[in-house]
Amino acid sequence: MALIKLEGMAFYAYHGCFSEEQIIGNKFVVDVTFECETAEAEKHDILSNTVDYQEVYNVIRNEMGIKSKLLEHVGRRIVTAIEKDFPSIKNIRVKISKCHPPIGGKVDRVSVEVGSD
Repeated sequence: MALIKLEGMAFYAYHGCFSEEQIIGNKFVVDVTFECETAEAEKHDILSNTVDYQEVYNVIRNEMGIKSKLLEHVGRRIVTAIEKDFPSIKNIRVKISKCHPPIGGKVDRVSVEVGSD
C-alpha cells in the first residue's frame, strides 16, 4: 500500500457564496492524498498496475469547473467522483484552499479538508 499525493494543483474557479465570486472567480489550490495498492507497480514498473494520477487530476479538474457556493460541497464532490472512478483508492483526503478570500481583512487563504467516509 502506498500513499499518493497530488499537491498544489492550482485552478481558477467560480466558487463562493457572494454572487461576485461566481462571476469574477478566484484562485484555488487543491491537495489530494489517497492510498492504493502499488506492489505490482513497484515490482514491474507498469503504469496499469497502479492508479494513473493524471486521470485522478482530470477528475479533480472537472469537479473544480462546476460552480459551488461552499468549498465543503466541492470537496465532497471530488471525493465522491474519485471513489466512483477509482474503486481501488482508499482513505481519500481533499484540501481546498481559496486564495485571498473576501472576508473583510487580509487573509492569505481559507481551507477546507474533507475525506472519504
